[in-house]
Amino acid sequence: MKTLLQQISKCTICEAHLKDGVRPVVAAHPKSKIVIIGQAPGSVVHRTGIPWDDKSGDNLRNWLDVDKNTFYDIKQFAIIPMGFCYPGKGKSGDKPPRKECAPQWHPALWEKMKAVQLTLLIGSYAQKYYLEDKAKPTLTETVKHYREYLPKYFVLPHPSPRNNIWQAKNPWFAEDVLPALKNEVCKILYKK
Repeated sequence: MKTLLQQISKCTICEAHLKDGVRPVVAAHPKSKIVIIGQAPGSVVHRTGIPWDDKSGDNLRNWLDVDKNTFYDIKQFAIIPMGFCYPGKGKSGDKPPRKECAPQWHPALWEKMKAVQLTLLIGSYAQKYYLEDKAKPTLTETVKHYREYLPKYFVLPHPSPRNNIWQAKNPWFAEDVLPALKNEVCKILYKK
């Protein structure tokens, strides 16, 4: 795993497309129990090199009901985005993750992680890639039917503060999905 992570840290496969330069952000361990697959690092994470080191990360940790120490324990959580580098600003938010990363690096990472018990698919990019034709036509529908993807996957919207409006329009998410998520995570992290 160490060699693989070093190779990823030196990756320049899409450098020509990244105005802000390459800085792959990934965290994994052979004993990781839960894998978080999100979109791509944002500008704050691009600067710090720490995954989910922003408001979205704060929201995600609240959703999971874990503190920062637990979240950043790579034996507990692997953090593998669809695109490992910050894709840059788009017209309305960040650009989509680069398409080169997941097919280039995800299979090799999965090969090294044999203790995974749950994979969180955050946002439509991760859901479409991993669920393929099992994803519903919209992210909202996919998340609403989260039980269909258990026990392997737990599907979630992006925890960005920009999604507060979505959450307000979909109160079932806080009432039904988040308690189920916390329960799944607790069972994995704290089972004796």
